[in-house]
Amino acid sequence: MTWIDERRAAGAERFASADLPSGAQEVWRYSRIGDLDVSAYQPVGSPTPGGSELPPEVASLVDAIGPRSALLVTRDGFLVQSDVTHGKFSAGVAVGPEALDAIDLPHDALSALHDATAVAPLVVAVRRGVAVLEPVVVVHLVEAEGAVVAPRLAVHAAEGAEVTVVELWWSADVEALFLPVTTLVADQAANLKHVAVQDLGPRVWSVAHQGSRVGQNANLSAGAVALGGLYARLRSDTALEGRGGSSTLLAAYFGDRHQQHDFRTLQDHKAPDTHSELLFKGAVGGHSHGVYSGLIRVENGAKGTRAFQTNRNLVLSETAHADSVPNLEIDENDLSCSHASAVGPIDDQQRFYLEARGVPPRIADRLIVAGFLAEVLERSPVSGLRAPLAARIARLVEAAVDSDEALHLSSVGA
Repeated sequence: MTWIDERRAAGAERFASADLPSGAQEVWRYSRIGDLDVSAYQPVGSPTPGGSELPPEVASLVDAIGPRSALLVTRDGFLVQSDVTHGKFSAGVAVGPEALDAIDLPHDALSALHDATAVAPLVVAVRRGVAVLEPVVVVHLVEAEGAVVAPRLAVHAAEGAEVTVVELWWSADVEALFLPVTTLVADQAANLKHVAVQDLGPRVWSVAHQGSRVGQNANLSAGAVALGGLYARLRSDTALEGRGGSSTLLAAYFGDRHQQHDFRTLQDHKAPDTHSELLFKGAVGGHSHGVYSGLIRVENGAKGTRAFQTNRNLVLSETAHADSVPNLEIDENDLSCSHASAVGPIDDQQRFYLEARGVPPRIADRLIVAGFLAEVLERSPVSGLRAPLAARIARLVEAAVDSDEALHLSSVGA
């Protein structure tokens, strides 16, 4: 039995005895996790036929990124392509559990199910002092109907190293349960950047976890763009463990129909003179629901901490809503912390300004939402992604506005 077989067996044993998540638990508050029927999904024995060929939507994003140092592609959790063009770092299937255990993850039923079904954990490791200037691109494709797909990626930037990693999560229009886990480790003076783009199909449940550890004078930038899925959750836990470490967490999300985007974050300051900044902005239309719940924790001894947290939401229809819950937990007195949140509709004056200049309402709303989310997209460390993601969001907003107008007209006609 290999180490991954042993890991899967242990995960299955934990899952069999674990209680499934419930909306009654604080960490799942506001979520629809109680609607998830885990028994409807099964592990995949082999990848869906198709080899390493990328769907056109994904291929266009990969092309937009430009030159890259590596391209890894998984299909239903199995690695089907591995192209590494840079010789000073390693990227591919994990050869042992060490890199996967660098960060503690939540011990719940879904993390156990992840361990029980993950088949090809991936590792990107950059050696001390090496700067990988072109992005590493990791694509996770979900194409099997009724599948549990649990990709795992561990990124380790050693002392003084530099690397940018882009993860693209895409699915066909299938019913699936997607359980990705990403761990990011930035050792002393390392510079690690990560971007995750989630564009899953409308029937996919996604429960993702990102765990990060930031060392002395290291820098982490982690961005997320969430567009797809029926229920899409991202839990992001960032531990600033070394003096002078810093993290920047960014997210842009758009929801429509009956989607729910669910974000939970932890900025955990364990060492002195650390800095963190969080900016999450989203828009919800149709009957969709946005959730943000975040905590800044400053532990005893983390003097000189500077930590900031901002979540803002646009509500585009009367049947959409958003919850925003920022929190502080402070055990030090020499620091600077703040949090802010806002939930509200499009400003009538902004819409009137555009309409008074001849801009149709559907285009006015698209422009306002685009401008609202641009603050996040423009800060993406991968410049090639900014324009195609902005265009994708614009199409989604326009479709949502058209759908709301058609629903309104049909109700009036009735």
